[in-house]
Formats: sequence, structure tokens, C-alpha cells
Amino acid sequence: MILEHADIRIDPARAEAFEADIVRGVTTVISHAQGFQGYKVNRSIESPGRYLLMIYWDTLEDHTVGFRGSDAFAEWRAIVGPYFAQPPVVEHLELVSKSS
Repeated sequence: MILEHADIRIDPARAEAFEADIVRGVTTVISHAQGFQGYKVNRSIESPGRYLLMIYWDTLEDHTVGFRGSDAFAEWRAIVGPYFAQPPVVEHLELVSKSS
């Protein structure tokens, strides 16, 4: 399993609308993509307007090729993109260890 980690910055004044739209975007668009396994959205306490979106994929290619190469990616960006204060920083991670 691959973890997509997106560090997103928005105008804090738009937080309430962004939070509703990011959930809508994930549940109506991304969740239907091949290889999608789940997600989490966290809001920073110390840095207003900073969010971490974590999406779990079966494979790296499910995200980078399948989803990002699809029309669904444009649909997703149309929902959340207008909130971005700067381009999100996206990385992919693989699990090394975890607690039970």
C-alpha cells in the first residue's frame, strides 16, 4: 500500500468551505478511482490554513497514472484547486513499520 501525502495551504478565512469541499471531492470523485483504499484530512493547529491530505492507494501507479491521468483528476482539481494558496506539495510514502 502507498500513502499519498499532500501538504495543502489555503487562506484560513476560507477554511469552513474548503473542509466541506475537500470531503465532497474525495467522497464523490477520488473514492471511485481504481486502487483507492481510504483517506484522512488533518488540519494544523499551529498553522491556520495548512492541511494534510493522506490518501491510501494500492499502488503508486493507481495514483500517478490511473487517477492523475484521468478526467476525474480535473474534476477533483475543479473542486479544491480554487482554494490553494500555492501548489500542494505531494509525496508518496511506503510503510516501514507501525504499532499494532
